[in-house]
Amino acid sequence: MQDSSIDQTQAFSPSRRRFLRAGTTAALGLGMPSLGWLSGCASLPDARALPWSELARSMQGPLLMPGSPEFAARARPWALQYASTLPQGIAQCAGETDVQACLRWAQANRVPLVARSGGHSYAGYSTTTGLMVDVSSMNRVDVDGTTGIATLGGGARNKHVYAACRPYNRAVTHGRCRDVGVAGLVLGGGIGFNMRAHGLTCDGLTATRIVLADGRALNCSATENTDLFWAIRGAGGGNFGIHTSFTFQTFPVGMFTVFEMSWNDHIAEVFAALQTMALAAPEALGIKLSVKAEAGAPGLKLSILGQLAGPQAELLALLAPVFAMHRPVTSVVEERPYWDAQEFLSEDGTPEYSHERSRFARGALSGEAIDTILANLRAWPGTTVAATWKFFLMGGRIDAVSPTGTAFVHRGASMITSAELEWTPADSPEVLAKNQQWLSRFHDRMEPYTSAHCYQNFIDPSQCDYLHAYYGDNLPRLRAVKREYDPGDLLRYPQSIPL
Repeated sequence: MQDSSIDQTQAFSPSRRRFLRAGTTAALGLGMPSLGWLSGCASLPDARALPWSELARSMQGPLLMPGSPEFAARARPWALQYASTLPQGIAQCAGETDVQACLRWAQANRVPLVARSGGHSYAGYSTTTGLMVDVSSMNRVDVDGTTGIATLGGGARNKHVYAACRPYNRAVTHGRCRDVGVAGLVLGGGIGFNMRAHGLTCDGLTATRIVLADGRALNCSATENTDLFWAIRGAGGGNFGIHTSFTFQTFPVGMFTVFEMSWNDHIAEVFAALQTMALAAPEALGIKLSVKAEAGAPGLKLSILGQLAGPQAELLALLAPVFAMHRPVTSVVEERPYWDAQEFLSEDGTPEYSHERSRFARGALSGEAIDTILANLRAWPGTTVAATWKFFLMGGRIDAVSPTGTAFVHRGASMITSAELEWTPADSPEVLAKNQQWLSRFHDRMEPYTSAHCYQNFIDPSQCDYLHAYYGDNLPRLRAVKREYDPGDLLRYPQSIPL
């Protein structure tokens, strides 16, 4: 059944052919972007010559073409620097049969395609000049209050999970950004403040349904298509097929303590003390530490944000050694029921211009590493927004699974670190060039203190040797799975798993 929220008036029809010709001509006039998924095609098919009406007739949901009222909004990615890459068509899938129709049509007509769920690819890899398969309307979430099993449509976002799980006081490991798609989150591993106590998002996945490049739909679980089930838990989205549903085992949640604090002085000392506390903390603690240089601000600001599955007194006891050294200039600590706590922690994830580069670390960052971080932030050349370095604490139940137990190879890391650059269109090309050079140097200077691995969900188009950085020793097995399930390499993008 088609979701009633889908606007039927935007469906493709023969009466729209004249506007289709004009719209697709404009889209093709943008020129060929340097997108890896086009590399296997001699040339991109002329949109005017493609049998779009054939695809439209095979779908329940609407097929949007350039110029339609919803097209621009549906095409826009979260990473705005990639917004100029426009699809020839957007298939708003109403269900699995629509996804199958899209894949078969793209295969038959040699049209590159991408799946779009939340559209939050940091590298814009859910944009295309071909066909966008938009599953965002397939966002239903059902929770069985007795078993705790949650079944999610392939287009469900964090906000849909929040709403469905809240009445049952249950949760999964989810992200803070309400608009992030669960598909991208879980397929790349999935981090969140619950991960130390309950594992990564992919560790709670018990089954998924996926449509392959040839249009076949498969169930994947610990007992069905087990090699593919292994691969999709950490390989990242868009490598093997398009997922139409996910099944998770949720866990019960109760009272939590949430917190946010900041310091403007003695940054190095506070950083070191907070790191010592965090690395020794119980699995119940989830924390992010950030150091930010902001446009117009006089210096750096260090902040922490997170949750503890426990009372406020327990959190304050953990932080007492830090407070004994230097008190924060701002501090909010509150006990709340879990889903009220998530309202405190969550954010909308407004589209932005940004570039983030990650590294995993093992053990504590040395004093020299902390000094390197702060020195680089103080040398930031500046944009109209900000530059940030941060870490997300790992460990705990994440490490209950071996690095080869799923495709997520980064078990055993103490933290994910990342440096992020933000800007706006007001920043000149010269300013952006200086800032990108700064970010690259910063990333390189952290190499002595971190591992060679990077987080595949913080996907980075400038990452050298990305296959090793994202997958390590799991790469040969992932390539074997790719050859088995997508032998024609239809599902590809600049950093996809090769055959």
